[in-house]
Amino acid sequence: MPPKSASKKEKPFWWNCEKCQTYLPTGELAKHQAEDCGNVNSLGGYVDAGGVYRCRKIEVGGLGIFEEVKLCTDSQRYGLVLVPISVVRRLGLMLGDFVAIKLTKAKDGKEVGTVVRTLWPVEDRHGAKVFFEALDEFNDVSANELNATVTTLDGRLEDAEEIFLRLEDPTQANLFAKNGKFLLTSLKYQLQGCAIMSNNPLSLTVCNKRFRFLVDHALTTEGNDLTDQLNKMSLKDRLYVILRTTKVTLLDDSKAAQHSHQQRMFSLANIGGLDTTISELKELLEMAFGMDSKQTTVGPVSRGILLSGVSGVGKTMLVNALATHYHCHVVRLNCSEVFSKFYGESEANVSRQFAEVFDVHPKPAMVVVEELHNLCPKSTATDIVKRISQHFLTLLDSLHANVRGNRAVVIGTTDSVDNVNPLLRRGGRMDYEFELPVPDAIARTAILERVLSRHGQTVPEQDIRAVARITHGYVGADLENLVSKAASSAPTGKPIDGPALMAALQHVKPSAMREIMIECPNVRWTDIGGQDELKLKLRQIIDWPIHHPELFDRLGIKPPRGLLMFGPPGCSKTMIAKAIATESRLNFLSIKGSELFSMWVGESERAVRDLFRRARQVAPSIIFFDEIDAIGGERSAESGSSVKERVLAQLLTEMDGVSVLKDVRIVAATNRPDLIDRALMRPGRLDRIVYVRLPDAAAREEIFRIKLKTIPTASTVDLAELVRRTAGCSGSEIEAICQEAALKGLESSFDVETIEWEHFEHALGVVRPRTSPELLRLYEEYLKQHQ
Repeated sequence: MPPKSASKKEKPFWWNCEKCQTYLPTGELAKHQAEDCGNVNSLGGYVDAGGVYRCRKIEVGGLGIFEEVKLCTDSQRYGLVLVPISVVRRLGLMLGDFVAIKLTKAKDGKEVGTVVRTLWPVEDRHGAKVFFEALDEFNDVSANELNATVTTLDGRLEDAEEIFLRLEDPTQANLFAKNGKFLLTSLKYQLQGCAIMSNNPLSLTVCNKRFRFLVDHALTTEGNDLTDQLNKMSLKDRLYVILRTTKVTLLDDSKAAQHSHQQRMFSLANIGGLDTTISELKELLEMAFGMDSKQTTVGPVSRGILLSGVSGVGKTMLVNALATHYHCHVVRLNCSEVFSKFYGESEANVSRQFAEVFDVHPKPAMVVVEELHNLCPKSTATDIVKRISQHFLTLLDSLHANVRGNRAVVIGTTDSVDNVNPLLRRGGRMDYEFELPVPDAIARTAILERVLSRHGQTVPEQDIRAVARITHGYVGADLENLVSKAASSAPTGKPIDGPALMAALQHVKPSAMREIMIECPNVRWTDIGGQDELKLKLRQIIDWPIHHPELFDRLGIKPPRGLLMFGPPGCSKTMIAKAIATESRLNFLSIKGSELFSMWVGESERAVRDLFRRARQVAPSIIFFDEIDAIGGERSAESGSSVKERVLAQLLTEMDGVSVLKDVRIVAATNRPDLIDRALMRPGRLDRIVYVRLPDAAAREEIFRIKLKTIPTASTVDLAELVRRTAGCSGSEIEAICQEAALKGLESSFDVETIEWEHFEHALGVVRPRTSPELLRLYEEYLKQHQ
């Protein structure tokens, strides 16, 4: 048997064009020659006649999948660039050579910068690309937007003996107080063996935190005399190799920058809506610091202040602004750093902080305790918490008695004042308590003006007031976030305007509502057919008092507080609540009965209290109780003190008790109004009662028109006949008829273009009215009793 013929020689991956001397992928050679070498700039990658590799495809990340570098460590892969082996040979380079990669934007050819990497060849089958593990120097540009040009190095490499860096963001300098050595060591380990350019930033990410450094200057191993080093410290691009022996030093010029940043950020002039609180705090601090010339020695000076308020209302910013204003020595008592597993060390940590305050006399000093309820909680269940609380109380007492500490104050902040140890809140300790409220419309206007001014933005006053009127429940942090979002969304170089702030409202929600806020349902009044009486009642309760309060003041009346909707199932009661949430633009709290009940004694009542407390904080707001009969069922003498009755009692107290329920409206819905306790229905609680009836002919016609807007129907569909044959149907049943007809049309063909009358005939036979006459009679009798 004759031997098999030799296999056909494998085609090379790269080919040299004899005409233009371009070294290009073989797959593009035919097109290149057909266009008479005119498509050079459109090639994915090629080596030009001058020996420069130009590539339009860059991939970043995932070098570990290549067999050639699989055994390299992450830090070693960081300094590599992978290039096809045929290109490496064409350039006359070898594995381990340093190359310069100039990066340009693919769109306009604008130069982005140049990086230096160690060359590593990979198989040609990976394509005409260059591969990087990371391009942290230019993290603001996507690799898909870049072209690369690979050349040999023109500059001379210098071994760095010591390299001096600066933080690109000076405000990050405080993170280096304890972790600076670790961060710099990590950066050096990542860059060891790499070549860096003096004009490129260096980047390091630790625990999802990004640090960017700028190369200030470097000392090299050659020419160590002072004159030579000074000559080399120029602004020209220089290339340094990071060795194992290279020392990395961070230039600490951040204190001045940080002080300037604090002066700009933490200034009393930048805080809006708290003028009265600031004035009272300044009087107290001036007395404690001995700055009040009118001070009389009638009694001991107060040295304990407690600030409370929801998260983001400005407690920390206010404390920092006061410390900056009085140039205080600030000691921050971090609760997470106090507790220790060793016996007695926790108390020693607290004592060490207070000792620092005593030693700064005569400079004013301030001890700041964030989240005070974690350090001195109301419930001291464990022994260590009990000991820490008692020790802190003892130190606080000694601060008032200690002569050397007569210029120090303790300021605690908390968002849960009820969970703070009551022993801390007596006279002689935390003498004064200030609750920072959720800002109203006037305060929000002042906050927005301060924030915009700090960002150098000028917005017309009427636009600011318009935004402030509808940002119910937004605290200072939310408004700051709102301005930042508007600034980031605005075109480059253009200032913020009113529409930009309004658009940002879609992305920034009030932080005080995030735990319980529902997704905006986007239901309008126009989406609901009929129910004109109910819409008017809701406007009386919600729109009129909020937007026209002067009318009620002029007439000397109080607006209605609550409304009860009752009627058959499917008559759009819940849908109307969704429309309230959309149209009113108020904070909307939707509650179901099951969310309030708990198996633990007292937790159900606490849930009701927390609900109304949150509603007061973010007022004006609406609380919607769906199926309120599950919560407010009628009490009986035989049932005893059940959880349901205790929840109802707490609900009655919150609705019309000692605590004023200002600008909070209550809307409830039920299918069984006869089961609701009578105490809920008296004036001052659920003032208005509306019977949501089955839709009449006019309402059914309007519902059909709304539902059929999105359903293509044939001309044979008789709307009047549909209205006539759906007498006694609810709104949801009418919607079900439209849905059933559309599904029947799809059964006939997936290509159906219009829904015919026979499809509706089928739907009318399937969907029948389900509301019983007995239930309708019950509603009529209930309405007669409560009219």
